[in-house]
Amino acid sequence: MKTKLLLLASALAMSSMASADKYQADWQSLSAHQQAPEWFKDAKFGIYFHWGPYSVPAYGNEHYPRTMYGHPSGKKPIENKQKRNYNLGVGFQTFREHEHHKQAFGEPKDVEYHDLIPQFTATNFNAEEWADLFYLSGAKFAGPVAEHHDGYAMWDSEITPWNAADTGPKRDIVGEMAKAIRKRDMKFITTFHHAKGGDPGKQAAKKRRQWHYYGREQYMLRNNSEFKDTADLQKLYGSMPRKAWLDMWNGKLEEVIDNYQPDMIWFDSWLDRIPESNRQAFAAYYLNAAEQWDKEVMITYKQEDMPQSVGVVDFEKGRMDKSTPYSWLTDDTISAGTWTTTGSWSYTEELEIKSSKEIIHTLIDIVSKNGQLLLNISPKANGVIPQAQKDSLLGVGKWLRANGEAIYNTRPYTTYGEGPKRLKSSGHFVEMDGAYNQENIRFTTNGNTIYAIQMGWPGSHKKVLIKSLSKEKLAGLNVSKVSVVDSSEEIIWRMTTQGLEIISPFKASNKVAISYKIETTKITK
Repeated sequence: MKTKLLLLASALAMSSMASADKYQADWQSLSAHQQAPEWFKDAKFGIYFHWGPYSVPAYGNEHYPRTMYGHPSGKKPIENKQKRNYNLGVGFQTFREHEHHKQAFGEPKDVEYHDLIPQFTATNFNAEEWADLFYLSGAKFAGPVAEHHDGYAMWDSEITPWNAADTGPKRDIVGEMAKAIRKRDMKFITTFHHAKGGDPGKQAAKKRRQWHYYGREQYMLRNNSEFKDTADLQKLYGSMPRKAWLDMWNGKLEEVIDNYQPDMIWFDSWLDRIPESNRQAFAAYYLNAAEQWDKEVMITYKQEDMPQSVGVVDFEKGRMDKSTPYSWLTDDTISAGTWTTTGSWSYTEELEIKSSKEIIHTLIDIVSKNGQLLLNISPKANGVIPQAQKDSLLGVGKWLRANGEAIYNTRPYTTYGEGPKRLKSSGHFVEMDGAYNQENIRFTTNGNTIYAIQMGWPGSHKKVLIKSLSKEKLAGLNVSKVSVVDSSEEIIWRMTTQGLEIISPFKASNKVAISYKIETTKITK
């Protein structure tokens, strides 16, 4: 009798806890949480990494698990020398990886993607060293791609056998990174790209190319009409019934939430393919868990995959061309090429790396418009981060250590900047019309202090006229002092009818971007 009473009391307690959940699985309830926490608005810069079994071939890009099987129709690729890739005009569908796979590993039917996993050794992976690099790069939040489109989990999972703790590295990559990153007082994030897996079902029959492994299925059927995945392989390739796959989609998220308590969960595109009820269930689970942890967490989304009141919108390789009243995020990668050339998000032998100067200028422009930057890096399969990527990151960190007060904890000025407009568009995948230089100035603020960041060295004792800081535009503020961040040199300045005129210092504190600190006081009558 006593046992029955205890069980009843436990059930009632659990029922009470469930009913006491602050957030319900509907958008109206979920919108009650703070969309962009203050820590995110202050942080500005984060780092993540595309790293998994797709790093093994080191060829093409992170979509190798799909393109290694070739075109779904079985057509042979056509070389496009201008794009240095094979492209049959089907979106981003590229197929030179298919020819490479046959030469490097054998026919895909004999050596499938899962057969590459044992080569994903991570022998040289050291979470402490990686976290040190991120910290020295000036990042305030960081973490791994927890799962990419390939269905491979980078954590110790009980839901799927295809995880880094049981296969490949045989280490809990997410867990090790969470511990190392938090030790350095950075926020820990996990990114999920797994909405692109699985069979989209009958509703998406006209868009079956959206199914990440449709090409694999067609390739295997051409070579074996009796082809069918085992139960375990279905969990990797998403070839299970749709309902079971959707349950696994939510289950993986809940497993990471419970075990690692991420401060941010970031989503790639294609989240709109997940039923609204599943998306709402995830968000409620995460936000209610955060309430128990007493932590401010956040969710990101792309396109219109979630209401803006629930998450922070993210722009892939893009950003806004004007300042916004709301916070947003840019995810960009350290590789310098375009998507169809050498712009892979995962490591390849032909990867070209952006300079720290380009990354710094991008960060400055983003922050001036109320955005934040999440930068991807591309480690090798053995866990080595190439020196060129390290050098670029450390260059960013060096500038931020000297000029961080003009970036961290700041908010936008009334206008984001002045000078020639470089962006050709706004949103995802923006193109630039030339690089930033000393003609471009961007603004940030912290209280009554305005920072004017000039994206290049104008030379010694040159006039710098900032029209956006004229008496009229300062609107009730009086400039009391002008100095250069990270320089003790006294700065000559004066207010003119055209704006604030500054004489640049004799010696450059750096030539990448110089931060003028303009202190103001309120004009009292």
